[in-house]
Amino acid sequence: MLIVLIGVFLLATSSVYAETADEYYQSGNAYANQGNFTQAISDYTKSIEIDPNHAEPYYNRGGAYRLQGNFTQAISDFTRVIEIDPNHAEAYFNRGIAYYDQGDSAQAIKDYTKAIEIDPNHVTAYCNRGIVYTGQGDFTQAISDFNKALEINPNYAAAYYNRGAVYFGQKDFAKAWEDVHKAEELGHPSNPAFLDELKKASGRDK
Repeated sequence: MLIVLIGVFLLATSSVYAETADEYYQSGNAYANQGNFTQAISDYTKSIEIDPNHAEPYYNRGGAYRLQGNFTQAISDFTRVIEIDPNHAEAYFNRGIAYYDQGDSAQAIKDYTKAIEIDPNHVTAYCNRGIVYTGQGDFTQAISDFNKALEINPNYAAAYYNRGAVYFGQKDFAKAWEDVHKAEELGHPSNPAFLDELKKASGRDK
């Protein structure tokens, strides 16, 4: 079944730091938005060399490293952001994604939990933590997280879809279909292989 982790890492913020550091930072953002992560990393690094205490170049560089599959360096950069700003919810959130990508589900849960502590309305942190719990077979906690995500945002398609996958795992096919249909209504595509499994297990086509 298709389970998608959701991450946001590019912050288009203005800087109050040195002009040259900000120029490299903004240039890095432009390259990242073009998909040129190698050059983005180079410019973020130059910004950091000029101003090593500015959190956002580390944060965006960490996102670029993660998208390149360099999870160890991404984690290092997000950790540096947290050292500079311990209340940076997005750094915890994205470090959680990197840990998950690296196969460390336990640390991912810890980071998503910390992001939620800082920002109780961090809907994607609830959804992503629910996905990790699903993978661990903790369906009760997973459903709780997806329910909370939907309480915050009733139109969050990914939460419906992933909760439907949990209901499928629990063999509650009626609720699984209900959530899949709601997710599709909200524009979330369904994995054909998952739908085939659901149809076969439930004995119904939709």
